[in-house]
Amino acid sequence: MDSYGILSLLPPLLAVIIAIRTKNVITALFWSGLLGVFVLAGGNPITAVPMYIKDYIFVQAADGYNSSLLVMMIFIGGFVGVVTESGGASAFANRVAHIINTRCKAQLAVWFMGLLIFFSDSGNPLIIGPAFQPITDRIKVSREKLAWLLDATASPVCILIPFIGWGIFIMGLMQKEFDALHLGYTDFETFVRVIPFQFYAIGTLFMIPIVALTGREFGAMFRAEKRAIELNQPYAPGSQTARTTIDTQDVHPGATYNMMLLPLIVLFVTIFGLLIPQGFPLQPVKGAVLRSALCTGYLLGAFVCMLLMVKNKVATFKESFGMYMNGAKSVTFILMILVLAWVLGSVCKALGTANFIVELARGNIPTFAVPLLLFFVGMCISFATGSSWGTFAILIPLAIPMSVKLGAPLYASIGAVLSGGLFGDHCSPISDTTVLSAIGAACDLIDHVKTQLPYALMVCVVCSVGYLLAGIYETPLLLFGVLAGVLVMILGCSMIWGKRLSDEPDEAAAPADVAEN
Repeated sequence: MDSYGILSLLPPLLAVIIAIRTKNVITALFWSGLLGVFVLAGGNPITAVPMYIKDYIFVQAADGYNSSLLVMMIFIGGFVGVVTESGGASAFANRVAHIINTRCKAQLAVWFMGLLIFFSDSGNPLIIGPAFQPITDRIKVSREKLAWLLDATASPVCILIPFIGWGIFIMGLMQKEFDALHLGYTDFETFVRVIPFQFYAIGTLFMIPIVALTGREFGAMFRAEKRAIELNQPYAPGSQTARTTIDTQDVHPGATYNMMLLPLIVLFVTIFGLLIPQGFPLQPVKGAVLRSALCTGYLLGAFVCMLLMVKNKVATFKESFGMYMNGAKSVTFILMILVLAWVLGSVCKALGTANFIVELARGNIPTFAVPLLLFFVGMCISFATGSSWGTFAILIPLAIPMSVKLGAPLYASIGAVLSGGLFGDHCSPISDTTVLSAIGAACDLIDHVKTQLPYALMVCVVCSVGYLLAGIYETPLLLFGVLAGVLVMILGCSMIWGKRLSDEPDEAAAPADVAEN
């Protein structure tokens, strides 16, 4: 039997429904996988439960490739923990603050810092936000704009980096599908080839310097910026959550920017030093070699940061090791998502879910429409659940077999899933990154969502055209068309619903309402 027919659709449908209703991806993945095994067991719950644990959870967790990814995520979590808690990243942000004296410089500085702190989407707003919020207040950049800058440089940056948690997670999902379909693709090479088709992430990052350099705003963001400039009021009246600066990172006096810079240098030198003799980046590197190099780099980088903490009397070695362990423990949730996502994918293969979808789609859905369809479905799921990783876990095991068997462009289809999933993580009101960006900017959450959403939707409109064209002709050159479209949309929308705002420096100005607090 190629598939279990309509029953094969029940697990992914249940995953989407539970994720939307409960906002809990782990719950959705667990119960949807169990439902699939229940179908495989002929409806016998006594057989289904032990079968689910023994033949799926144990098997997926014990798989050599999977277990190496789980271990790697622990190394990454420990590195992020020590670099973030040491205060080094905050000290680095504070070091560059004194040269910023215009609205344009402030926005570009936040954008640039967001590109540098690429290793943590949650750490990004909590590190950069408190450091720049007093600066943006003084130069009359609204809290809503700062929150958007933080949010737009968090997940959109992380999703483009193959050697951090985001990339490792995505590559793990892809490699399982390649192995199951006996394809000759490698996860790393595919991830790199997909980057030009991550239209939403790149379009969002491209939008920031355009807005900063042109001073063009529109919609709710235009009104917020106009209020900050004309009324010298960085936050909206009545936004009680934004009345004071929220210090989310206590920085020890001994913390220095070297506590972020040196660990990153050690990380990169170690990774490239181990991979270049293997032919990287000109030749494919074995997955085991790549993963061992990454683990070594993250371990040595964390160790250097711990030594710097001891040297600068920021923490004892025992305390710094505790920071490392806290960071490692923080990825437990991600590890659970990974295992359950692999389980759901394995169950769906046993049910023939992809085969059934392909049969339904053949003759009904044009091949060129597959990337666009995946993009829209990913947007809906991620916005409703606030989880991009959960969206990836649900859609990648379906998107790759669909693309291969329908003859749709593979790289564009994967890019569409990643872009659609990223949309929700970027701007859903229940996304942790959205909430943390509002906290980091000391901005009201609803004000942040209202001002950010029009900008995100504008990029989505351009991305939709891009994925439609990518379905017809898959070429990385489409990215330039998407970026040109983003530029045209910014200028057009600002002319219709906004205008150019002044970038006059005002060193003496201090927000009156903030001073009162």
